[in-house]
Amino acid sequence: MDLGFGPEPPWFEAMLSVLAVWRLARLVARERGPFDLVSRLHVAAAGAPLADGLACVHCLGVWLAVLPAALLAPGWVAGLLLWLAVAGGASAIELAVGERS
Repeated sequence: MDLGFGPEPPWFEAMLSVLAVWRLARLVARERGPFDLVSRLHVAAAGAPLADGLACVHCLGVWLAVLPAALLAPGWVAGLLLWLAVAGGASAIELAVGERS
């Protein structure tokens, strides 16, 4: 998938995906969000089976990584590997910086 940044190395889009997935997962799990939108999402999901997953950065990372993996990978095997790699990278970032911020 060409993002329009010019000739980038093959790992560039995967690294962007890792950072984007981590940021979105962190936003939904740990922050209130702009205009308290994320807080409202948590209140709306309270009591639903989804509620526990919305509070876990690592769980959200797994589900959010599906979209970039599906868009960037050329086949299903590469998509599966990229999905796990993006989710794992987002989890690694959270483990590295999660408690300090």
